[in-house]
Amino acid sequence: MSKLTFEEAAVRGALLRVTSYEIDLDLTRGADTFRSTTLIRFTADTGADADPAPATFADLLAERVHEITLNGRPLDPDTVYRGERLVLEGLGAENELRVVADCAYTNTGAGLHRSVDPVDGKVYLFTHFEVQEARRVFTTFEQPDLKAPFTFTVTAPAGWTVFSASPTPVPEPSPDGAHAVWRFAPTPPLPTYLTSIAAGEYHVVGDTYTSASGQEVPLRVAARASVAEHLDAEEIFEITKRGLDYYLDVFGSDFPFAKYDQIFVPEYNLSAMENAATVILRETFVFRSKVTDAVRHRRAATILHELAHMWFGDLVTMRWWDDIWLKETFATYMSVRAQVATTRWSDSWTGFANADKANAYRQDQLPSTHPVASPAGDIEQALENFDHITYYKGASAIKQLVTWVGDEQFFEGMRKYFAAHAWGNSTLADLLGALEQASGRDLGAWSREWLSQAGVNTLRPQYTVDGDGAFTSFAVLQEASEEHPTLRSHRLAVGLYSRGERGLERVGRVEVDVTGARTEVPELIGTQRPDVVLLNDDDLTYALIRLDEHSLGALLGAAAGIGDFTEGLPRALSWAAAWDMVRAGELAARDYIRLVLAGVDSESDTEVVQSLHASLLTALDQYVAPAARTQLTDTVAAAARQRLSTSPPASDVQLSWALLFARVAHRPEDLALIADLRAGAATVEGLTVDVELRWALLAALVRAGQAGPAEIEAERELDGTTTGAENAAGALAAMPDARATADAWEAAVHGTVSNGTQRALIGGTFSPIGLGVVQSGRRDLLREHTERYFAEIGEVWAGRSSEVARTVVIGLYPRLLVEQETVDRTDAYLADAAPAPALRRLLIEGRDEVIRSLRAQRVDAAAAAA
Repeated sequence: MSKLTFEEAAVRGALLRVTSYEIDLDLTRGADTFRSTTLIRFTADTGADADPAPATFADLLAERVHEITLNGRPLDPDTVYRGERLVLEGLGAENELRVVADCAYTNTGAGLHRSVDPVDGKVYLFTHFEVQEARRVFTTFEQPDLKAPFTFTVTAPAGWTVFSASPTPVPEPSPDGAHAVWRFAPTPPLPTYLTSIAAGEYHVVGDTYTSASGQEVPLRVAARASVAEHLDAEEIFEITKRGLDYYLDVFGSDFPFAKYDQIFVPEYNLSAMENAATVILRETFVFRSKVTDAVRHRRAATILHELAHMWFGDLVTMRWWDDIWLKETFATYMSVRAQVATTRWSDSWTGFANADKANAYRQDQLPSTHPVASPAGDIEQALENFDHITYYKGASAIKQLVTWVGDEQFFEGMRKYFAAHAWGNSTLADLLGALEQASGRDLGAWSREWLSQAGVNTLRPQYTVDGDGAFTSFAVLQEASEEHPTLRSHRLAVGLYSRGERGLERVGRVEVDVTGARTEVPELIGTQRPDVVLLNDDDLTYALIRLDEHSLGALLGAAAGIGDFTEGLPRALSWAAAWDMVRAGELAARDYIRLVLAGVDSESDTEVVQSLHASLLTALDQYVAPAARTQLTDTVAAAARQRLSTSPPASDVQLSWALLFARVAHRPEDLALIADLRAGAATVEGLTVDVELRWALLAALVRAGQAGPAEIEAERELDGTTTGAENAAGALAAMPDARATADAWEAAVHGTVSNGTQRALIGGTFSPIGLGVVQSGRRDLLREHTERYFAEIGEVWAGRSSEVARTVVIGLYPRLLVEQETVDRTDAYLADAAPAPALRRLLIEGRDEVIRSLRAQRVDAAAAAA
């Protein structure tokens, strides 16, 4: 499949200016294809320095092209349409291109996705175009700097609702009343990837937002009819309105669009997408069962992130994909600020440090790490850079920047930036110029350190004490990897914590500017050494931190360990430090498990609790010595079972422990309790066994071989939704049976199942309740498919859509086979197959995780022998 390169886009961008798109879609022609008619008006540079008759190409992926007309001249589709591109020669100064084609619906989440609800048979359509998928729906010049107004006309069944970037017009019924036509008004100038269509018998709830200046913005929330009873539109509107209040205030402008829709859809690959004025969100944010407050917080964060994109990305768009951080970094940063300022989650920076920033640290240690502002030579490379570095390291860097230049100056710079580039494109230089003008600071050095250099620094305390325990020297050591040796400038705090009546409380704090490999901190000389020294107290910088031997010993030796801290942020920083020490081979996984089980009860924030539970599962699956895995799993299972009863009844924490218990239970007595809970023969005070928890409990029984096809089918009949069908497929795949594994593998890799079903079949990181073929207890079955994996991934990468191929390559990589043979087999494939750069990157990342796991297992085994 053709991947647009930066060079091609630069040539086309210099040659063309797009005046307008008119797109007519007929969605009434069957279940497989739809008619797409595109009219593009554009100019071409035919001046003295240009070819007298310049040529270019347009982008289209179609089942069949019926007509191509350029400036009134018919072109032969068999000649000019070359699979994915239309070759356009003999351009004039003013041009008009008309293309009529039949395009295909997809079930992969890209292009125009078609989903049939198994509950009632209703059809739902939605688009996803980032980064070059609009060409699956209409003819395009598919690059972000060729923005233009779009006018959509859609023919669809009567009774449907159709959404796009412009307000939904009154439909015009056909003579027989079976169909209708929606004629949307032109949009402001947009890039192709931010246009959208959603259509179907959606359940819609409306409201209106009125700003302080009197601007009225119609709001709508939509979802499938079968989940309408679970759509808590009131809370979604409340978060949206608070976000609008905040953003309009700090950006000093009206909302850029005439309305704002949020549509929750099934089978979506992402959490959400910032289509202009029509945001698409994953339907799992419509809660059909009890969820924890952490999940509600994640939904609020997503809503506010996408809302921020209406300025960052939609109003002002990056010129090319190397500057995706201009939209994703700022939307992430502004979302957290909005959460803190406007919602009940006022401690969101703590959650950011504990989960999001931790993900960035993990990604930044991979061999494939890249700068925040990272080159993108082609579309494929750009797609790979939508990762935790771009989102969370970038947001951490912006947080530092704002601390340095000041809030007022930062937002003044943002207002200048929006005013200068509204409805246009921008680059890193444009943003820095606006911030430098507003702050009076030179941001060149900051940009080079934090945006243009890859890798993460590690900070360690080094000190000596006298006989009375007072510091006689204190320094902060800074390290960098050999591959990315940049030592950065950090403004950070050194926190001193000692145990008092309430627990570990801060008894001292010193701010210091860290530069180079060693920074002395003379302010601490003579200060009594505390129980715990915590670098980066208050989370001011972006860096890995290490606990010194004394501090780590104090935490390991205390009854509640990290839980002894009286404040949430130092706990979050200490949890992150301890976990990264496990991953770096500096702390045994068994000691980390002991720390978590000792201190987790001090956490009332379920986002933190769930993050710790996830790290426990990873430690058990990959980092503990294999000989100790069963014993340590039993320890965690016993702790989880105990907390089912000791957690506050009906609390989020209780539900979190129930889900962890279902993941790790394998002893007969634990499986018996799970079976009884599912059947209603046993109860736990406050624990409601609803549809989602029933699936989690069933998954535990299936993995243990105590439930099979009959029980799975019975559960699917009770839950006749799309999610129920996906869970059933994943449960069948999870059975400890060679044939079930082989069938699921074949369907996931070579079948035509939907993207949601594919993820359920694979499982692993794609299934939080433990469905799918990737199971830690089935390493023998997975080992049988290792050679098949390497034999097939090249074909999958070349022949399947980007999202489907990535799901296969990431999901089925044998990372649970923590053996040197896995590393060697990966090396052999990389040497012999010469894979495409993006495929190579994913394999190198999987290989690195196995190497890291081997090291962690050696450390854990040594700790057991000590």
